[in-house]
Amino acid sequence: MTLDRAVLVFAGIMVLLSVLLTWTVSAWFLWFTVFIGVNLIQSAFTGFCPAAMVLGKLGFQPGCAFEAK
Repeated sequence: MTLDRAVLVFAGIMVLLSVLLTWTVSAWFLWFTVFIGVNLIQSAFTGFCPAAMVLGKLGFQPGCAFEAK
């Protein structure tokens, strides 16, 4: 699995987790979903993705979209 796909899987899991927490715990967890969305948008424009940096250090090989630094 490339770094790009790992980031997409991680983002999907975080979105689903935030929806589950919003549904079961508190509506305030919608802010977690907002944070994830904003982070995805900024990474599309800047190329900076904290999750990609962490996953790159865990050994995932870079794909086309993200560079592990």
